[in-house]
Amino acid sequence: MKRTLLILSCFTLALASCGGSDSSTSTADTSVTATTSTSTSTTTPMLPGEKLINTSDCSGCHNRTQKVVGPAYVEIAAKYPDNEANVALLTDKILKGGSGVWGEVPMTPHASLSKEDATEMVKYILTLKN
Repeated sequence: MKRTLLILSCFTLALASCGGSDSSTSTADTSVTATTSTSTSTTTPMLPGEKLINTSDCSGCHNRTQKVVGPAYVEIAAKYPDNEANVALLTDKILKGGSGVWGEVPMTPHASLSKEDATEMVKYILTLKN
């Protein structure tokens, strides 16, 4: 008799077929869980700006390394030196929108974001120098 075990983790959905009903199946399940748990606990903690980007609608138009609708974050970091003037400029573009710098498609305003959150996002993006 076959059993199907569904294992959910943060990043994958795995479907495995296990034969028999002996207790070795339980041992295998524990080791898979332990391995998954170990691998996710060693990741580098996200910066505040990165967390904010990951929970916003930014990924609909931007990607870390490749142009989507708007420029990749690494392209933005390469174009703008990390200084107070550029942080203020880019924060304003996130909040009010903009167009013409990266092409014809305008960036929509994100007025629902706080200035502080937009600033954290910009600070994170400007750390992504190649």
